[in-house]
Amino acid sequence: MDFVSTLSVFVMACFVGYYVVWSVTPALHTPLMAVTNAISSVIIVGALIASAAAGIGSGGAISKWLGLLAVVLASVNIFGGFAVTARMLAMYKKKDRPAAKH
Repeated sequence: MDFVSTLSVFVMACFVGYYVVWSVTPALHTPLMAVTNAISSVIIVGALIASAAAGIGSGGAISKWLGLLAVVLASVNIFGGFAVTARMLAMYKKKDRPAAKH
């Protein structure tokens, strides 16, 4: 694919992602965040496969570093996303109140 085609796909994906997330009701934002964490884990698998394939061929130093960068950034996204999701779920958890003394 040439640069214009790749850029067009990227721009369309941005618009579709924006409108999909914008149309989600507030009650479904937490499950949506959990799904995006799962998608980030798929990105890590893809980055590992791509960097392994680059390591087989010759001259794959740039691909290895880009694969490492993809793994690091996706890992930060996953762990940060799970931390935010856990905090959001903790807000909905009922707090135990001490029993009233009579």
